[in-house]
Amino acid sequence: MDRLADVITLPARRAANTLAGGARNTYGNMSEWTRGEVDDWGRDPHFVGRVWALSHLRWNVAVNGHRRLPKSGGALVVVSARRFAMAPVFAALSIGGAVGRPVRFVGRPDVAPIGPVMQRLGGLLARADEIAGALRGGELVVMGADPTTHPRHVGHVDHRLVGAAVAAGTKVFPAATASVPFLRGARVEIGPEVRPDRRRRGPLIELELADGLESAIQQLLDELGGPVTGTPLDWLPLSGIGGT
Repeated sequence: MDRLADVITLPARRAANTLAGGARNTYGNMSEWTRGEVDDWGRDPHFVGRVWALSHLRWNVAVNGHRRLPKSGGALVVVSARRFAMAPVFAALSIGGAVGRPVRFVGRPDVAPIGPVMQRLGGLLARADEIAGALRGGELVVMGADPTTHPRHVGHVDHRLVGAAVAAGTKVFPAATASVPFLRGARVEIGPEVRPDRRRRGPLIELELADGLESAIQQLLDELGGPVTGTPLDWLPLSGIGGT
């Protein structure tokens, strides 16, 4: 397993508010954030670049295990997520920065004004057909397990959404995330590909793949023990890393 550790920080909801406020103060209006150039799924690379650059003012972001991902072609990455966090969004931005190609995330709402903004960041609807279409189109897609309140527990993985990767015939990777809410440091670990039993057919293969991903993500979370920032603060209660 690739142990060349990098770090990613996953923001909480208040961080999203900070980002929005910073965006208004730094870039003014939306016309300065975008050139109106979008791809087939509505992603605006100029807008993504602006948000990615602005996020560096608050978060110390990097990725570990990204060399496992294919350099071309579609793949699905399933990440652990904490409640009230935006793990799929910032994991997608960070992985995209690490691998040098667009990365999309699952879970944008289908209502204005948030929906169109998230679409410009690379957001997809949480629908198997939309995910499968992106995967068949050779895109990297990040989706989250159900969010949990405990930083060391993985939530349920929706087998219906994972089934999109089965239908598209693409690889699926687990990823564990951990963050320190009051500090900049955090971590994401992308694990080896999870492969279902090819003898399975129909919904059974999707269920087996979802169960395998949950187990793989939990194992990665268990292996994330130890400090992330390198200070004793990582072990304080409610720190999100060493505490509970």
